[in-house]
Amino acid sequence: MLDPQLLRSNLQDVADRLVPRGFALDVARIEALEEQRKTVQIRTEALQAERNAISKSIGQAKQRGEDIAPLMANVESTGGQLSENKAALDEIQTELEAILLGIPNLPNESVPVGEHEDGSVEVRRWGTPRIFDFEIKDHAALGGKSGWVDFETAAKLSGARFSLLRGPIACLHRALAQFMINLHTSEHGYEEAYTPYMMRAPALQSTGQLPTFEEDLFKIACEGQDDLYLIPTSEVPLTNLAAGRILDAEQLPLKFVAHTPSFSSEAGASGRDTRAMLRLYQFDMVELVQIVEPSNSMGVLEDLTANAEKVLQLLGLPYRILALCTGDLPFSAVKTHDLEVWIPSQENYRKVSSCSNCGDFQARRMQARFRNPETGKPELVHTLNGSALAVGRTLVAVMENYQQADGSIRVPDVLKQYMGGMDIISCGR
Repeated sequence: MLDPQLLRSNLQDVADRLVPRGFALDVARIEALEEQRKTVQIRTEALQAERNAISKSIGQAKQRGEDIAPLMANVESTGGQLSENKAALDEIQTELEAILLGIPNLPNESVPVGEHEDGSVEVRRWGTPRIFDFEIKDHAALGGKSGWVDFETAAKLSGARFSLLRGPIACLHRALAQFMINLHTSEHGYEEAYTPYMMRAPALQSTGQLPTFEEDLFKIACEGQDDLYLIPTSEVPLTNLAAGRILDAEQLPLKFVAHTPSFSSEAGASGRDTRAMLRLYQFDMVELVQIVEPSNSMGVLEDLTANAEKVLQLLGLPYRILALCTGDLPFSAVKTHDLEVWIPSQENYRKVSSCSNCGDFQARRMQARFRNPETGKPELVHTLNGSALAVGRTLVAVMENYQQADGSIRVPDVLKQYMGGMDIISCGR
């Protein structure tokens, strides 16, 4: 969340900076609540002091043998008023906190201004899309003939927007995840983690999914205990590894990678890319998270993006990088790079990764801090996350970019060791 002190001291400036995000901050309501808070807080403190003074007088009157009944009545009346004021103050604070939790992060000054995704700016491209001398098949057609990509059975089992992979395509999916994990741990310095797939609400509030995006989450009601949510990505558990901690500066950066399923109902995405494997309720993700000292977090964003790029480069998949504009920026991010991989059947680039710097936005929510060695005082860390990569979408890109005229799929060289040396996946059985 944003710094409450920033809102109190520069409310209109914050509102102006949020306009390019398409977010209208209710300045009048916040100002009214702040005035109420100040009034009630002053009154509460006065009543507390008054009650303390009366309590002291009661002790003195007892020592003198005086009648304390009037003082007791007075302290009871004051106590009642104090309780009412505390309740009113709690109510105001609760509303202010609810407003604060719904405010997105402030864009970094380097973020391009734009209302929607069309305003994002292409940063660079890598690779050249292959020119096919035969009719291109999409991944559903390539895998559907053999039954190795089966949406019909998945729909019978679970409903729409699920997939079932079998045989060498399932193996290729697993190989991609293994390749990514091994690359990030052996060459990029990340520590592998295996995390829970279900989280309590405070963890998702810490990373910004709750309360704003609750409709996009799958919730599991648990009788007699806290409800649980299926994770949208392992960003949630990995980032929360720093929650409530004061880290030594020497411990930073913390760099984690995890391969997990991800679950998203994407309630706002109805009708978009719902065919085949591009937008599913369940998909696999290899997620990178870094928890860093604040001074160079923008440089870390470039490093994290490069880590994701390396996966695509080694796979030989053409891609481009976009700097997302203000109107397309994720809720918690100050700056985001999207990586889009070339999908031949669509003759277009499609997102396969988002790499974001969240600044201290998530850290403030979860009170994740480090001790500044110069001052000795705790300060908020910065958090970054990025998919490196979305496994299912990478699978789509590999299948389509490496397809052959007979419907078979060549296995990229870097994946052969994970597939028992297999060179070709023949999809025409």
